[in-house]
Amino acid sequence: MFQSVDDVVSGLGRQEYICNKNVATVVYLGTMLQKPILVEGPAGVGKTELGKVLAGALGMELIRLQCYEGLDEGKALYEWEYAKQLLYTQILKDKIGEVLQGTRTLQEAVECIAKQDGIFFSDRFLLPRPLLRSLMAEKQSVLLIDEVDKSDAEFEAFLLEVLSDFQITVPEIGTLKAKHIPLVVLTSNNSREMSDALKRRCLHLYLDFPDPEREMEIIKLKVPGVGDQLAKEVVLLLHRVRKLDLKKTPSISETLDWVKALTLLNIKQLDSELVDQTLSALMKYEADVRKAHQELKSYLAERKSRLGATATGSDKDHLH
Repeated sequence: MFQSVDDVVSGLGRQEYICNKNVATVVYLGTMLQKPILVEGPAGVGKTELGKVLAGALGMELIRLQCYEGLDEGKALYEWEYAKQLLYTQILKDKIGEVLQGTRTLQEAVECIAKQDGIFFSDRFLLPRPLLRSLMAEKQSVLLIDEVDKSDAEFEAFLLEVLSDFQITVPEIGTLKAKHIPLVVLTSNNSREMSDALKRRCLHLYLDFPDPEREMEIIKLKVPGVGDQLAKEVVLLLHRVRKLDLKKTPSISETLDWVKALTLLNIKQLDSELVDQTLSALMKYEADVRKAHQELKSYLAERKSRLGATATGSDKDHLH
């Protein structure tokens, strides 16, 4: 387990995840207090990745539950292996004579068969889904409940019970308590408001797009071959593009894809004609591509103007 906030920063850093002290503090408190962490923010800022690298940094198994509309507790918690039960039923059918041996009345026969219920309703027939897997794991794990805002309010209410007591009740078996309380990370893209009850049970963390300096660090870490000039210009342009009215704002992962494409094409700065042809790696809608193209033109024109003014000023100084 982490020993301090700085230990979180260095531990996640070894997993190639750059975080600030605010993120590290919430993660540290979540692990020490064993409270779920609700990570909110726009798509593509590293919310899911945080759950993954947390498991990697602590050497724990990552158990992921991907939420979607219509997800119910059966798909998230457990299902019965009916085929296996059917096989056991066939075995009982073959052995029924031996089971009923010695019974003299129908009542005795029914009671004798009833004693075999434990064979058919036991954990051997349970097919664990992510929630049950995390509770029954032999070692503490990280449970990543991804995009919880896409699930229905009914499922969220069910989730509250699991996160409060870390136990579940299987009617045919009884209550199953967690062997080890998992470290829980929930992510939300804010497609709907989470209930106050859920937020009350969690530590809250909001992840936004990184500032220019941190985004430069991320690009250089994830794309080792990128030149300083190209990385700097990409970050400057991106922070302008993200202020536009776009259908989908480019995420960090899309930024890295674009930088990798530019580096692969041996582009050193953004004034190459090839840059325009690679914008589809950054933007996912044609209207957004056109807006990014116009912003790129404006950026290059402003850069040219600045360089021209600097060069003119240098010539004047030289002549003087």
